[in-house]
Amino acid sequence: MDISDNQELSQEELFEHHKFVAAKGQEPLRVDKFLMNFIENATRNKIQQAAKNGHIWVNGTIVKQNYRVKAGDEVKVLFEHPPYEFLLTPEDIPLDIVYEDETLLVVNKPAGMVVHPGHGNYSGTLINALVHHFDNLPKNSSERPGLVHRIDKDTSGLLVIAKTEEAMTHLAQQFFEKTSEREYVALVWGNVEEDEGTVEGHIGRNPKNRLQMMVFPEGDNGKKAVTHFKVLERLGYVTLVSCKLETGRTHQIRVHMKYIGHTLFNDERYGGDKILKGTTFTKYKQFVENAFKILPRQALHAKTLGFEHPATGKFMSFDSELPEDMVTCIEKWRSYAKHSG
Repeated sequence: MDISDNQELSQEELFEHHKFVAAKGQEPLRVDKFLMNFIENATRNKIQQAAKNGHIWVNGTIVKQNYRVKAGDEVKVLFEHPPYEFLLTPEDIPLDIVYEDETLLVVNKPAGMVVHPGHGNYSGTLINALVHHFDNLPKNSSERPGLVHRIDKDTSGLLVIAKTEEAMTHLAQQFFEKTSEREYVALVWGNVEEDEGTVEGHIGRNPKNRLQMMVFPEGDNGKKAVTHFKVLERLGYVTLVSCKLETGRTHQIRVHMKYIGHTLFNDERYGGDKILKGTTFTKYKQFVENAFKILPRQALHAKTLGFEHPATGKFMSFDSELPEDMVTCIEKWRSYAKHSG
């Protein structure tokens, strides 16, 4: 292989490639705004830089950032990013380990921590912490060390990490076959009238905003998704619910609860950071804004996790306390409901 080949290879590796086709209903929208809707953690600055470098194409032609995307346009963008060897840099980040043996560990992830490195998040992730604390973790099908499943950045709670190839295969199989057990606790907008119920509806990417998932009730798009919910406590304009996952789709609880009219409290991506229930009186508005400050993320915690131990065959179950921000926010609503009831 000569030097020019090497240069070509490293050039290729320096970029992150993204390609989108604008949906039929797409209103004309500046390409920089269009890309902000479609690429997680893409900053305006990064998009402007790509445009300046001639790295944004629409239908094969280089465009400037003020080009207006129309329905049917094929948009391509290349972003420069740090070389891949930096993506898995070990970092001495403390881990809240709930359980550990030679085969696996269970960690309690804080809200705000990204699970694995990706566009815009190359450090401070759970993987950066894991590769610092553990050697030779097995890689999953996406080349991510130890990772069997994931939870969103702003969701707190329990994750199981595989330490051996056998554990990775065995645990991944349980998640695939839906024999693992996962229960989440969420605070949602509105009074959930049924004491318990099941939400079924295929989940796939929203063609108009790729950062959002949505329900396709006809099942013509996306993948099958099933969530069982149960009311834990009614607090007036919000309800505390427990959600058990039968499937594990991206943003599943957030999307399913929104679909039945109960968006998660302070879930910015799905509109839960607005006052969705209750009055707009100044006093109430002030109360809700204070609650948003106390819990500056979607009100979702992965509370329990159960699976069969890959080595012993014994079923193991783990439970975690609700984090402080959620507890304080729930108590605030409890007190409000009591005094306004």
